[in-house]
Amino acid sequence: MDRIRRRRFLLGLSALCIAPRAAQGQMPGKVYRIGYIQTATPEEQAHLTKAFDEGLRDLGYVEGRNLIIERRFAWGHQERLPELAAELVRLNVDVIMTGANPVIAAVKQATSTIPVVMGGSRDPVGAGFIASLARPGGNITGLTSETGLEIVGKYIELLKAVVPNAARVALLLNPIPPGAANYRQATESAATKLGVRLSVVEARGRDAFEGAFAAMARERVDALMVQSDPVFFTARAQIVQLAMNHRLPAVYQAREFPEAGGLMSYGDNPASRFRRAAVYVDKILKGTKPAELPVEQSPIIEFVINAKTAKALGLTIPKDLLLRADQVIE
Repeated sequence: MDRIRRRRFLLGLSALCIAPRAAQGQMPGKVYRIGYIQTATPEEQAHLTKAFDEGLRDLGYVEGRNLIIERRFAWGHQERLPELAAELVRLNVDVIMTGANPVIAAVKQATSTIPVVMGGSRDPVGAGFIASLARPGGNITGLTSETGLEIVGKYIELLKAVVPNAARVALLLNPIPPGAANYRQATESAATKLGVRLSVVEARGRDAFEGAFAAMARERVDALMVQSDPVFFTARAQIVQLAMNHRLPAVYQAREFPEAGGLMSYGDNPASRFRRAAVYVDKILKGTKPAELPVEQSPIIEFVINAKTAKALGLTIPKDLLLRADQVIE
């Protein structure tokens, strides 16, 4: 009996030693592959990429374990987006996470079957990306970067509050992305209603910014509003500096601009939006079709003022405006 018990003990010990090796040799669970494509450089996009990654991690996705992320950045060159989108399609990723309209347009052209999550589209219906917010249809869903085109009137109102005598306002516009014409039309309409003359100044890339601000100087504009656009977001430090050099009070559509020294911004929080996009990715990976996921509009709008920049421009921000701000950068 002792020998039998000893033999059983040794067999059991052997099984315990072998079990971990067998577990190590087992095939892991499904590993998902996500495409991630943006216009900006990795550094300029870092905080948004981090927010997206954290959102995925909160949902149980760990890169290198059950997730592979194929990241592609155009480094501010929109013309590279179609090529990068085609690369992700060839890799047959499970879902593609995009940035704003130029990126979405490139991905939409590259695939009509791979699910696409918009990180923040401007007027996605008008741009032709989806059929409607409630029923997007097709393979594209996600989030918008604004509450609607009516928000452009708010930008002009803010500029008028800070520069009461502003008679001519410039709109820095990239005309290339889908939806740009609608945005321009909405801004022109709002300017007319608010009694402001609008000068639309186009810029398609970084090399056009110097000329665009020179044109504003020739037209003697009193203030500036900057269209929500990934090229402008990527070059925010350059745009903010040019606005300061020309002593132009400006309103932007993302808090990153006043954080970089711009006067003020009114818009949603891009990092929160990218974190929320991870929820869309999760639902799609679990089997929900993009056509069945309503597109979300930004539920929270932030108003940020850079008081230091206001002082440098010789401006006095009205007290009621300061009280309404979600953040005042001193």
